[in-house]
Amino acid sequence: MAQYGFEKDIHSILKLDMPITNAPMARWQRKASSSMSTSSANTSALSPGKSANRSLSMSNTPSKTPGKKCTLSKENEPMDTNPSAATSENQKAWSFTLNGYDIDEAKILHLGGKPLNAPESYQNNLKVLYSQVPTPVSTKKTRYISSVPDRILDAPELRNDFYLNLLDWSSRNLLAVALHNSVYLWDAAQGDIVLLMKMEREEDYICSVSWIKEGNLLAIGTSDCKVQLWDVENQKHLRSMASHTARVASLSWNNHVLSSGSRSGHIHHHDVRVEVCGLKWSPDGRYLASGGNDNLVYVWPGVQDGSGQGSSSVHCFSEHQGAVKALAWCPWQPNILASGSGTSDRHICIWNINSGSCISGLDTVSVSSLMFAPNYKELVSSHGYAHDNVVIWKYPSLTKVAELNGHEGRVLNITMSPDCSIIATVACDETVRLWKSFELDPVKKKANEMKSTSSIIHKAI
Repeated sequence: MAQYGFEKDIHSILKLDMPITNAPMARWQRKASSSMSTSSANTSALSPGKSANRSLSMSNTPSKTPGKKCTLSKENEPMDTNPSAATSENQKAWSFTLNGYDIDEAKILHLGGKPLNAPESYQNNLKVLYSQVPTPVSTKKTRYISSVPDRILDAPELRNDFYLNLLDWSSRNLLAVALHNSVYLWDAAQGDIVLLMKMEREEDYICSVSWIKEGNLLAIGTSDCKVQLWDVENQKHLRSMASHTARVASLSWNNHVLSSGSRSGHIHHHDVRVEVCGLKWSPDGRYLASGGNDNLVYVWPGVQDGSGQGSSSVHCFSEHQGAVKALAWCPWQPNILASGSGTSDRHICIWNINSGSCISGLDTVSVSSLMFAPNYKELVSSHGYAHDNVVIWKYPSLTKVAELNGHEGRVLNITMSPDCSIIATVACDETVRLWKSFELDPVKKKANEMKSTSSIIHKAI
């Protein structure tokens, strides 16, 4: 029961909205009690006739606490020879028992427990609008940025033109710099400087440089409207692409596609993998066949009535495994196309353009040129290593009719005379040879002449 009463007293004390009955006296009460005890002792000394054991009930309002009214009773005072000291010790004991600390030395009132949530409509006018919290970057700085260059390279005759792009760094750590009409390469690892190229005319100048992603090719735009492609490792000029009409001031690579922009406002895209090495129009002008070093044969629609040009190919043949240079259309069958490829493939293919299929094929050696001979309806092919000869094939069986030998190097091209009786061949032995291989006999020749004359008369009528 004693413990229950003690806990009840503690709970009643902690309720701030109720008066505290058993708490220690306030300071002004202690001072009033002390002064009252002193005055009572003096009164007892001056009035010996009155009994000292009589209870006194008095009402006193201290002057220092106006408006406060306090009732003191001797019955509540502990009996001690020194009332002030006893009161102080009693107060400390109660303070430590109830609060765990001396209330006279307490500076802050501590309230335990979680705060209540504010209602939904409550507006906090003291809400913090802006706060600045130090971030790890601002509190801890470990990066050092030098304010001076690591090294300085001399660049004389560098053109002061806002529109030019004269500097580019490759993935192989080579820095390309364009100075007037020359391009220099600086090896960042070794520190070596190499002159890659210089334009022939002094008035021309370099406008742009750009490396391919692999770092082995450098594209150079010039003031004479060209884009040059250089093999940097071998310091070899691969090709020049002259499609622009003004200086080429900007270049950019997308894998194997090089895009170039010029002062004229045009942007051209070049597939540097492809070099078109064969072109032939069909006899009726409906199709254009093209071959390149991408091992593909394309058939494009022709221009009709000058209205425009086809945007996409009609066919794309990918059976060849080498560069396709040799192309020939059949004059008596306009839908038949023959193609031949180089050393890595060595095949002759016959295509039907209407169906888009390969109707026959022949494995030979490197094929450099093809031509149909209408007099005897045959196919002629020229070859390189290791035969270096010309072969006549029967069409469409592709059986060998004859071999024309005599060249001492690979045969590069063949062409035919107007009467289709003689072919001319040129080879890398620096000779041109004429072969009278398709001459008609007099009877057939006279019949053909009469046939051609009659056709001319019909056209005139």
